[in-house]
Amino acid sequence: MRQDLHAEIEAALRRVLTDAGDSGPLPGFSLEVSRQKEHGDFACNAALVLAKRLRKPPREIAEQLAAELRVGSSLVARAEVAGPGFLNLWLAGSRWQELLRRVLAEGRAYGRSTSGAGKRVQIEFVSANPTGPLTLGHGRQAVLGDAIARLLDAQGYEVTREYYFNNAGRQMRMLGESLRARYLERLGLAAPPTEAALADPENSWEESRDGLPVVFPRGGYQGGYLGEIADDLLCERGDSLVNEPGEGLFREIAEARVFAEIRRTLDALGLHFDVYTNEQDLYDRGLVADVLAELGKQGLAYEQDGATWFRATARGLERDRVLVKRTGEATYLLPDIAYHREKFRRGFDHVIDVQGADHVDQFPFVVEAAAALGCPKDRIELVMHQFVTLTKDDEQVKQSKRRANYVTVDALLASVGADVFRFFMVQRRSESHLEFDLELAKSTDWTKNPAYYVQYAHARSCGIERRAAEQGVAPPTAASVLADALVLPEEIELLKKIAEFPEVAERAAATREPHHLAYYARELAGLWNPYLQDGVRHRVVSEDAATTNGRLGLANAVRTVLANALGMLGIGAPERM
Repeated sequence: MRQDLHAEIEAALRRVLTDAGDSGPLPGFSLEVSRQKEHGDFACNAALVLAKRLRKPPREIAEQLAAELRVGSSLVARAEVAGPGFLNLWLAGSRWQELLRRVLAEGRAYGRSTSGAGKRVQIEFVSANPTGPLTLGHGRQAVLGDAIARLLDAQGYEVTREYYFNNAGRQMRMLGESLRARYLERLGLAAPPTEAALADPENSWEESRDGLPVVFPRGGYQGGYLGEIADDLLCERGDSLVNEPGEGLFREIAEARVFAEIRRTLDALGLHFDVYTNEQDLYDRGLVADVLAELGKQGLAYEQDGATWFRATARGLERDRVLVKRTGEATYLLPDIAYHREKFRRGFDHVIDVQGADHVDQFPFVVEAAAALGCPKDRIELVMHQFVTLTKDDEQVKQSKRRANYVTVDALLASVGADVFRFFMVQRRSESHLEFDLELAKSTDWTKNPAYYVQYAHARSCGIERRAAEQGVAPPTAASVLADALVLPEEIELLKKIAEFPEVAERAAATREPHHLAYYARELAGLWNPYLQDGVRHRVVSEDAATTNGRLGLANAVRTVLANALGMLGIGAPERM
């Protein structure tokens, strides 16, 4: 609807410019949905933009535009000048009613487009190293990344979801050593460190206890999941692994078991990746060494203090950064550069990294190094999200990832379910801190829980259609719907809100901000649920055949849009609740 109106305003602008003897290009202008009903359906600032160019008062230009639209527009029923020169526009009611036919005709395609057709986009997200269960931060990233992927898919892009993890560095060695220690402890060949030592390893660590060595590494992974894996190893292998180093089989087993659990968690979220890749593969294929050599050829890698540095200042950054430590071990930066070069070698037109706020500092270095290697830096994009805190009974739940004392995604999914989890994780702007209210998420009161509020609006629409069918009333089609029967102001408001959906979906995809869609779904449900509460004034199935037909069409349209919106967020649209 907005696009059609925009085109009509452009035509009116051209006529105004022609009358003024101006054959120059049309100016850009804004056309926004009015925030207040008394200001019309849309507000336009075109007259203000043109004032300086035409050397006329903006109100005078606005009056000219209004006159042109009153005569030459098939959409505008009323046009008024407001303030310094804004143009407030009211659309004809018939235009909103025609929209109903479009929604019924398009169905699941309503809100989708082909604007991204032919463009390949890779989205890398979650990418948690397999050192333990997924945290709430990982959960937010999973939902955010998947929602962005769904939104881009709805705009016609060819989307690849990818999970990349580091498995060639210190973290994985530490994981293997931690598992080996738990295994030896269960065999009575090692003593576990005390709680005091784990809490303060610098000052309270002991090398032995009760005549047994403490082999658990300082800074090791303390989660109970490693104890469970150690128990399984005892059952499966007995004491045959006593002489195995932590770096070898223990590391392999820990990585495989933990990653299998991560994939089960992602499955429970309804999230599936197209590609899984890892850091070690980059090393095995010689890609990391190749990148380091290429940066050296360009004078962007140099030796200092026994380490190899990326000369980032030559690329406009404020400081250089270490690529290879003096120990000979690469930092995460080096394989990340190699990985991003590979993304474009694989033919992607655009790559999006969805990462937590703790990765923001490294991102510019990856981009500049990748650009030096021939990658288009303007097609490497970061979507950053802030951290998640959990509140229960108005108090924040204390968590510590280092001590494995944190609420996992699995635990929350078991408590609130995937749909509620997803809705809560995506309903706020990603750059904002997210406070996950556990009591609200667990509430089954649809008037309080925002996820259920939206889903219930969809389920009620389905219920209306079932009851109509029971009474022998068939749902109208795009051809048979009597849209003109929808004349109440609240019905027109619902149609106006439905009309916004394609643009909201497009904006959410373009800005990588799926919270716009969650907010929109709540707004639509916020119009529909109160409408249905008034069963006298807004009775859907009645003795009036025309009104019944129109309102059933409206129920169908609301159901369609809510289902499409929820689907783009990866959330179910139940037919019964």
